[in-house]
Amino acid sequence: MLTFFGILLILLGFASIISKPFLAKTKNLDWLTTQKSVTAIIVGVLMSIASGVFFYAEPGTAYAVQYPWGGQKAVFQQGLKTKMWGRLIPIQFEIPVKYVIPNQKGQLGDQSQYAYVDKSRQWEFNDAVKGKIATSIVISIDISDEKQFLSVADRNKTEKNLIRSRIIPNIDQSIKNTCKLMAAQDYISGQAADFDRYFQDQLENGMYVLEEYVENQKPEIIGDSTVTRTIPNKESRQKRFRIKMENGEPVRVKGNSLKSYGLTVVQAVVTEIDWEETFDNRLQLQKEEVAQTQLEKQQAEREFYRAQKEKAKGEAEKAKERARLEKAQIQQTIAAETEAKVAEFNLIKEKKQYEVEQFKAKSKKLAADAQAYENQKLVSAGLTPQEKAEWEFKTAVGVAKELKELKLPTTYIEGSTGNKDSGNLLQSLIGAELAKKMIEKKQ
Repeated sequence: MLTFFGILLILLGFASIISKPFLAKTKNLDWLTTQKSVTAIIVGVLMSIASGVFFYAEPGTAYAVQYPWGGQKAVFQQGLKTKMWGRLIPIQFEIPVKYVIPNQKGQLGDQSQYAYVDKSRQWEFNDAVKGKIATSIVISIDISDEKQFLSVADRNKTEKNLIRSRIIPNIDQSIKNTCKLMAAQDYISGQAADFDRYFQDQLENGMYVLEEYVENQKPEIIGDSTVTRTIPNKESRQKRFRIKMENGEPVRVKGNSLKSYGLTVVQAVVTEIDWEETFDNRLQLQKEEVAQTQLEKQQAEREFYRAQKEKAKGEAEKAKERARLEKAQIQQTIAAETEAKVAEFNLIKEKKQYEVEQFKAKSKKLAADAQAYENQKLVSAGLTPQEKAEWEFKTAVGVAKELKELKLPTTYIEGSTGNKDSGNLLQSLIGAELAKKMIEKKQ
C-alpha cells in the first residue's frame, strides 16, 4: 500500500513540474509551486523505499522472505521487520481446514474463521454404503526448524498452494483408506473413535498399506442323493481390507505424510456424516427394531422383577409366618417350662411340707411320749399333797358346775321302802345325765 501511494506521489510531482509552463497563466494553481512538486516526489520516493525495505509481521503468522539477490530468511516474530524489497510468503502457524456438508440451499454457512473451507465429498465404506463426510482439521507448521520451513515455503510459494497441493490430497487419501477399513454399520455401532484415530494417524505419519482378505466365505452347497457340489457365490463376495503389519507395526507408504513437510496434525476429527438415503432408511428400521427390542427387554425385565418381587413377598410372608409360629412355639415352650418348674417347685414344696409334717408328728410323738413318760413317772411316784389337793379342787368345781346346769325330774316313783335303795337311784340319775352332757360336748 505504501508503495502504491509513493509511486502515485512521484507521478503527481513529475506531472506538476512538466505541466507548470502550460498552466502558468492560471491563477487558481498559484499554490502549486516547484518546491511542493519536488517535495511530493521526495516523499513518494521515501514511501516507496520504506514499503520495499520494511514490512509489518502479523501475529500468528510465519514469513519466508526471499531477497532479489537470491538469499532468504524466516520471520517468526511479530512487529516491524526488514525485507529489502524481497518477496514475502506468509503462512499461518496453524492452518484450519474444514469440509462442510451444505445445507438445503447449498450454502456452507459462516466459515470465515477457517483458512480453507470446501464442500464435503462422498466416500464409500467397505460395505458399499456411501456418505458425505464432514471433517474439522487443524494443521500446525514447525517453526523450530527454520531450514525446513523455508524449504516448504520455497516449494509451495503460497499458503494456498500448500493447502491444495499437500494438505488436501493427504486428507482425501486418509479418509479413503479409513473408509476401506471400516463398514458403515461398524461406524454407527461404536467404532467412530477408531475412525478418527486411523484418520489422524495416517494424515500425520503416512498412509497405511492395505491388504485384501476374505472373511467367513462359505461356498454354496447343492446336490441330490448321489452328487454333492459346491458353487462359489461370487456375487455375495464382499471385499474387506486390513492394515498390513510388519514386526507389529503398520506398513506405510513412504514419503507421503504431512510430517515430511514439517507439518503437524493438531486436530483431525469427523464432525458429521450424511449417509445416502437407502442407508438412512435402513438405519431408521434398525432404530425402530432396537427400540422395540429395548421395549421388550424392559418388559421382560419388569416381569422378571415382578416375579422376584412376588417371590420376595412370599419369602417375607413365609418368614413372617415362621416368626409367628416360632414365637408361639417359644411361648408354649416357656409356658411348659414354667409349668414344669412350678410343678417341680410344688413337688419340692410338698416334699418339704411332708418333711415338716414328719418333723411335727415326730415332735408331737416325742412330746406325747415325754408327757406319757412324765405321767407314768408321776403315777408311779404318786401325787404330792399339793397336786392332789389341786386335782380334787378342780374336780369339785367341775362337778358343781355340772350339777348346777343339771335338770332332774321333778317327780319320781320310789319303788322300795328302804332308804338305802333311794340314795342309789338318785346317784344313778345324776351320773347318767352327766355322762350324757359330756358325750354331747365331745361331739
